[in-house]
Formats: sequence, C-alpha cells, structure tokens
Amino acid sequence: MTRLSVEMLAADAPEPITSAGHAQLGIAVLAGIAVIVLLITKFKLHAFLSLTIGSLALGAFAGAPLDKAITSFTTGLGSTVAGVGVLIALGAILGKMLADSGGADQIVDTILAKASGRTMPWAMVLIASVIGLPLFFEVGVVLLIPVVLMVAKRGNYSLMRIGIPALAGLSVMHGLVPPHPGPLVAIDAVKANLGVTLALGVLVAIPTVVIAGPLFARYAARWVDVPAPERMIPQRASEELERRPGFGATLATILLPVVLMLSKALVDIVIDDPTHDVQRTFDVIGSPLIALLAAVLVGIFTLLRPAGFAKDRVSQLVEKGLAPIAGILLIVGAGGGFKQTLIDSGVGQMILDISKDWSIPALLLAWLIAVAIRLATGSATVATISAAGLVAPLAADMSTTHTALLVLAIGAGSLFFSHVNDAGFWLVKEYFGLTVGQTLKTWSVMETIISVVAGGVVLLLSLII
Repeated sequence: MTRLSVEMLAADAPEPITSAGHAQLGIAVLAGIAVIVLLITKFKLHAFLSLTIGSLALGAFAGAPLDKAITSFTTGLGSTVAGVGVLIALGAILGKMLADSGGADQIVDTILAKASGRTMPWAMVLIASVIGLPLFFEVGVVLLIPVVLMVAKRGNYSLMRIGIPALAGLSVMHGLVPPHPGPLVAIDAVKANLGVTLALGVLVAIPTVVIAGPLFARYAARWVDVPAPERMIPQRASEELERRPGFGATLATILLPVVLMLSKALVDIVIDDPTHDVQRTFDVIGSPLIALLAAVLVGIFTLLRPAGFAKDRVSQLVEKGLAPIAGILLIVGAGGGFKQTLIDSGVGQMILDISKDWSIPALLLAWLIAVAIRLATGSATVATISAAGLVAPLAADMSTTHTALLVLAIGAGSLFFSHVNDAGFWLVKEYFGLTVGQTLKTWSVMETIISVVAGGVVLLLSLII
C-alpha cells in the first residue's frame, strides 16, 4: 500500500500564489467551500457562478492577489475544458442518438422480455449499467424513468424494488467508469492510464452495483413502500417511430468505445513498446476522442438510419444533443478552475505537510477528501475534480495500477451521501414522488453504500495488485 511521504511531491510543483500559513489556508478552503454551498443551496445560484465566486473567495481569504487568483481560475477552467470538453460533447451526441432512435427502448424491451419476478431487479441493474456507459447520470435517469415506472406498475412491484437497482447502475457508472466527465478529469489530473482505470473501474463496479442495487433494494422497499406516481409516466421516444434499430446493433454501438479503450490497454500491457507500430495504432484508435467519435459515426448507420432518420434530421439531432451540455461544460470547467485555485494557493502542499506523519494509506486519504468535498458542495463532479487536484502529488511515485486505483478511490468518495445540496437528490425525489425523508432513506443511503463498498474494494485491490 502506498503511504504518504513528503518525497511524493512532484519536483515541478507550481509555486503557491500566496505565502499564507496552514491555519489561514485551512480557513480559506472552508470559507471558499462555504461560499459555494451557500450560493447553491440558499441563494439557488447556478453552480458555474457559485464555483467562480467561490474560487475567487478562496483566493481572497488565502491572501492571494486578485489578479493571480483570476489567472489560476481561468487557467484551470481552460485546461479542464480542453481536456474533456470534446469528450463530453461526443458523449452527449451518442446519448441523444441512443434515446431518439429508440435504441435505448430496444435494449430495455429485449432484456425485460426475458426477466420477471425475482430477476427483474437484476435486469434493471443490467439495463442501467449498459445504458449508463455513454450517458450522463441525469440523462440516464430521465431516459430510464419511464421504464422504471412502467415496470413497477405493470408488475405491481414496489417502486424502490425496481428503481434502486436502476439508480445504482447509473450512479456507479457515473462515478467510477470513464468516459464519464469526473473519472476523465481525475485521470488527467493524476496522469493515470485510461485503459487500466477503465478495466479496474469495471472490476470495482460489479460487486458495488450488486450490493447497492438489488440487495439493498430489498430493504429500501420495506422502508419506503410507494407505488409508481401516475403523473410521471411520460411517452417513450420509440412510440413515435415506425421502426427502430436492432438489439445487437445498438448494444455493439454502445460498447464500441469501451472495447476500443480496453483494447488499447491490453496492447500496452502485452507489447509495452511505444515505438511499435501496433501499439502506436492502438494508442490512436483507443484514445477517448477517437473511440467516442467512432461510436458516433457508427451510430449514424446503426441507430439513426434504421430508425428512418434523414440526413437533415441527423444534423438537427446533433445540434439538439449539444445544446443541453453548455451548462455541464461550464460547471466542469469551473470545477477545474476551483481545483487549480486550490492547488496554486498551496492547499495540496498544506495537506501533504499536515498528513506526512499520518499512517493513512494514500488511497484512503483521497477517498476522505472526496467525501468531504462531496458533502460540502453536493456535486460528485466537483468533488472528483477538486480532490484529484489536491491529491495529484501523491501519484508521483505510484505504479500504473495504483494510480488508476487512486482515481477510483476519488470517484468512490465523490458519491458519498447525496443530500439536499445535490441536484441528483431532487431529481430522484421529484421523479419518484418521494418526500425528503423518503429520499434520504433510499437514494442517499444507496449512494453511501456505493461509496463505502467501492472504496473498500479499491483498498482491497491495492493489497493484491
């Protein structure tokens, strides 16, 4: 297990923009986070504006000159958007194609036709995990809500018995498996290998989603026994289509980027020669950009054409797919700006100085930091981005596998106990027609189980590999 040590600091670590002491920096961090929380929860300000103001407040409380704080924020915002912006855009397009072509409905209907009774919660986990690969959590929730409600109503199931497994599948994919924005940003921040992180992320996700999904759903259904709310059953996209793509073609399209990225990781392990032509080829086709671009281009022929989409409609779909992600891009970018302000203020150095004598595993420290930021800000993405920036120096002396596990430890911590300052909390509450108390007893507990189980599996793997 990698332990904390002062030698882990990178030799080219940035010079702090402030010479404040540990006490002042600690207060500045708490004040900056408090400003973000108050602006989001109390004043209902958009997360982008809240993160921007909170970053400047952090710099001011730390005693940094305002111009340097602004430079740190804009630098972090720019580098984050440059690193993951195109990937988020491609993921959004693929998700829109999957939804509007009826491909998602095709996968759902095929799996549900073969499931019934006790196997239904497991079918919901499978559906959510497969669909959750290319989709943002919020998009996945909106896409799966009609399925969850219709299955619960048709089979006379408790809503929680069906809904919790679906939510668990989406949430685990969102927090642990690239190409979701949080894991991608963390991979970039700690310089982890994407393919290895993807492979280990899937390995960690399997036991996590089983425990937090179908197994926990049994207890959640007893604690909160509610029927599916009639008012929330919307029309499904495929009901307006004369035909839709086949199950095999849709599944292959969704899994294509994952297969390409995993192939790159496998070739890197087997050949391990950056100058080899085969490895160089797979370095290109297995990069997230090319993998997702390939899935989008393939999707035009496997998803949209079978659904009867003409060329002009394909163009309109891409445009509509890109429109909703403007806010996501700004939030992710501002999260990167907040992360850079934390780093440039010397907070990362402060944490290492304070904790260098602790006998706490680096992976556990990363998990705890992500938990603290998640509880404070309510955003899994912000928690992942900020924690990755803070613990990046710990990855300097880590092996490839342990660096990947560091990313997963951060991702696991970022999912801990969603509550009232998390947009996902209110999304689940409103769609499922729950009270705040019922949402806390189901959704919030489920998120905590995911975080703890995933964190535990990561620590266990670090002892083995």
